[in-house]
Amino acid sequence: MMNMQCGPLKAVYRTFCVVVLFSIAFGYIESAVVVYLRQIFYPEGFTFPLNSFGLGDPIFRPLLLTEVGREAATILLILTGAWLAGRNTQQRVAYFMTIFAVWDIFYYVWLYVLIRWPASIMDWDILFLIPGAWASPVLYPVIISITMLVFAVVILCRDSLGSPIKASAADWIIFCGGGAIVLWSLCTAGHYITMPDYASHFHWPLFAVGEALIIARFLRCLLISRKTCTRSKGAVRHEIT
Repeated sequence: MMNMQCGPLKAVYRTFCVVVLFSIAFGYIESAVVVYLRQIFYPEGFTFPLNSFGLGDPIFRPLLLTEVGREAATILLILTGAWLAGRNTQQRVAYFMTIFAVWDIFYYVWLYVLIRWPASIMDWDILFLIPGAWASPVLYPVIISITMLVFAVVILCRDSLGSPIKASAADWIIFCGGGAIVLWSLCTAGHYITMPDYASHFHWPLFAVGEALIIARFLRCLLISRKTCTRSKGAVRHEIT
């Protein structure tokens, strides 16, 4: 039984390593693009509050929609990589989280290597532009990415050992609700990035509530799946004897 389980686990481990390497390289591409964008839009330095931002600004208007398109293409590439790497739905979800998490973490690693930014984990950044600007200190997207990476590793391990994590409709509703709360906290702050009091508009307790909901529900799914798997194995042994 152990040898039968080790084969799929080794295969997943090899694929996971390839996916991580892809994500690290993808993170460099993203950081390189941002280095160019900052040189174009913020030659005097990228600091909050931003002097100008948005479609209403003639400096940004010509390229902002192009940047939104690039971000949409980035998500499509991550989805494509996850689809090709995974053999079933659970693996594809896990690989999507892996690529996104490693890409995002190494985006900041490469930025620091290239331009020594961020100087602190609490430096503010524009995180995304779809459906609107997301903004927060760097710490918070890193927390999201670490959470996603841990989830992905657990899902891949469980799936490769024949004990996939199962989520009900109620679980998915709570996952989506927690994600919406996190997104709300980031997008709310994104509306005020040109205001002097920008920092006061990011409500980290709201972020924490959304993050806690997601983690708590994932742990519940993991616990229930383990109990179900244990009962199933016990029933199989009983039938054999």
